[in-house]
Amino acid sequence: MKAFLILENGTVFPGNSIGSPKEIISEIVFNTSMTGYLDVLTTPSYAGQAVVMTYPLIGNCGVTPDMESTKPWVDGLIVRELVRRPSNFRCQGTLEDFLVKNDITGIAGVDTRALTRLLRNNGTMNGMITTDENYNLEELLPRIKAHRAGDLVSQVTCAEKKVLPGKGKRVALLDCGTRKSIERILNERECSVMVYPASTSAETILAEHPDGILLSGGPGDPRECGDILAEVKKLYESGLPLMGIGLGHQLLALATGATVAKMKHGHRGSNYPVRDIKTGRVYISTQSHGYVVETDSLDPEVAKESFVNVNDRTNEGISYQNGNAFSVQFYPEASQGVQSSSYLYDLFIEKMGGNQ
Repeated sequence: MKAFLILENGTVFPGNSIGSPKEIISEIVFNTSMTGYLDVLTTPSYAGQAVVMTYPLIGNCGVTPDMESTKPWVDGLIVRELVRRPSNFRCQGTLEDFLVKNDITGIAGVDTRALTRLLRNNGTMNGMITTDENYNLEELLPRIKAHRAGDLVSQVTCAEKKVLPGKGKRVALLDCGTRKSIERILNERECSVMVYPASTSAETILAEHPDGILLSGGPGDPRECGDILAEVKKLYESGLPLMGIGLGHQLLALATGATVAKMKHGHRGSNYPVRDIKTGRVYISTQSHGYVVETDSLDPEVAKESFVNVNDRTNEGISYQNGNAFSVQFYPEASQGVQSSSYLYDLFIEKMGGNQ
């Protein structure tokens, strides 16, 4: 079946329908990872987005157990070539069957190289994937341009509190769109993890006397999370050890007086170099964000930059002068990329007094 990707600037990319044939309008973003397409599909920070995979061959391992959530969160998937006969000893089915089962719209046969260059030059933009060969461009463009994703955090957060028991420190994880790997890596370090919905009040969390608090990553514009920001500010002011990741990094910065801006095309992939300002060491990181903390907005009496992106000099981490809080824009634990920065979880546990 024929399909079409129609961008808000009027550019049309023809292709073939994969997955669900339903029509979608979404923000179109690109991801530069060569591996880990299943991680991308199931990471909640991609909610409200249709993802262009820049690597030309997607699906060669099929569907394996490497999921970051119980379901995919992307609105759509855009690829050059979809592998229909995967080969992997852990393969549990094809990627196309996975898309169909989860009602995810996709399009293959797209010139993803040209599409990625367009998005890099012009910035991310809205787009529609449709199988209607008789579409009317003049009628569709106003609809595509007007699309807004809305409140994404409330869509991806857990419905109720859950506990992942451990015999070490007790960590309160505010779920703004957390990944399974965050929960797993804390459990592997013997932490007991209490996962709270994003709407949970600071008073409720603090009343359970956690040893530390972790603000997870997640989707959307952090500036639209007003109610959550107020609670994050209270959590910060509690003085407990606090770590922020991704969206959590941005929320903590906003709660302490800094500002956040939308990026032209964001950072999405598993090959972004970040430099530790204190040591000078460079780490290769996995990222998925379209907003960034503006370094110039940091109050030097409150916070200072700790990591910087080697490519574009944007902020990648902040350490707070109270000595107990820090945050990073990237994912230290990402299973699809290098994990050399996972020591940051050990630092977090040290700030809680260690597990000994």
